[in-house]
Amino acid sequence: MPQTELGAALRTWRDRVTPDQAGLPPGGRRRAPGLRREELSQLAGISADYIIRLEQGRATNPSPQIVDALARALRLAQGERAHLFHLAGLAEPGPGTVPRHITPGVHRILDRLNGTPVAVYDATWTQLLANPLYTALIGDWHGPDLNAAWRAFITATTRVRHTPESNGALQQLLAADLRRTAALYPDDQALTDLITRLQRRSAHFAELWDTGATAEHQSSRKTIDHPAVGTLTLDCDVLHVAGDHLRIMAYTAKPGTEDAERLALLSVIGTQTLIG
Repeated sequence: MPQTELGAALRTWRDRVTPDQAGLPPGGRRRAPGLRREELSQLAGISADYIIRLEQGRATNPSPQIVDALARALRLAQGERAHLFHLAGLAEPGPGTVPRHITPGVHRILDRLNGTPVAVYDATWTQLLANPLYTALIGDWHGPDLNAAWRAFITATTRVRHTPESNGALQQLLAADLRRTAALYPDDQALTDLITRLQRRSAHFAELWDTGATAEHQSSRKTIDHPAVGTLTLDCDVLHVAGDHLRIMAYTAKPGTEDAERLALLSVIGTQTLIG
């Protein structure tokens, strides 16, 4: 049995989220309808062992990043998220920090787009959530590569086809977008750390940062070289959540085209591979 209020709350919230709601396969017979610890681990990017220790009261001081990840994976409402921070002995992030919470309403919108590759990014361009089709299309990011600017300037890991000109334009836009975000959220330590690491690792980023330019990432048309279904040219639209500066990125194809056929094929073979 859970030994703390934090552990009891996590167990209660875990039991009320079904695998179907979380975009996961049912996974055979279940003793309870909610998420297994291993499934919550997958959704939150936290080890199942640590979740067990939190629920049993053997771990009592999770970091703000872990609490935020659990709140997103458990689909907590804003008040519930605030309560989770309180139970963890933490202050809820203030207005000077980047919002990283995905509200239940945004989750429900994404649920209705399960046939469309969709991901949610925060204002620093760090991926918070991606549906299985988005991951099948773009790839499964981990660690620093969850941030689009880090990928663009440091690792150059992407399936999106770029010319030197288009890559340069993307880098310029991302640097200007981050500068805009830094002005909006001056108290966000994770954002400050990201900018510092980018300046140290990339002379080009440092040069662009010093120009002082600000901009907002816009929608575009992208060509993706996929290892299983071949080349797809898709519209990439970026929708904004008012007030939170979350970005919902969605890829679509014009109906009746070869791109649409390949995307439909990927929705079958790609997501099956991920589930397997």
